[in-house]
Amino acid sequence: MLAEEPFSDRPRNASAVIGAFLRTYNDGLDDERRQDLYPLAALIVGSAGRRSVERERASRCLEFARSLGAGVPAGRSAIGIASAEASGSWAALAALASGPSPDVHTRALAFALELIGIAPPPPGNRWARLIRRDPADAIRQALVDGGTPAEPAARR
Repeated sequence: MLAEEPFSDRPRNASAVIGAFLRTYNDGLDDERRQDLYPLAALIVGSAGRRSVERERASRCLEFARSLGAGVPAGRSAIGIASAEASGSWAALAALASGPSPDVHTRALAFALELIGIAPPPPGNRWARLIRRDPADAIRQALVDGGTPAEPAARR
């Protein structure tokens, strides 16, 4: 509905990590606190990102769980917990372990917003942004972006 695709709790254009976190957290909440999740539904539409973005989100989930006192599994389980579904669920279960307390519930909502904020860079060619400027400035910026100094300090 929101994502302009068939109804699902796993829409293709939503981040797998955020979806796992919110599904698991939703399932453990009472009806009153569950209402706090509705505004997040619209925010996760279009949140699916590249593997690097999803890895960052999964990593943040494990950090969030540890900040709540949950340990990270050892051995072979540690490999599985790094997946999108497992890391999101693990973070939600860590939050739910406290009941969740009002403080942890507030932290969980803020954490969901943080995950949404870890977004892929906007689409487009970074060189196209440079072309709209003075050519000399565009070249200078391209050199700086490439890790090479634009000009020696004496010439500026």
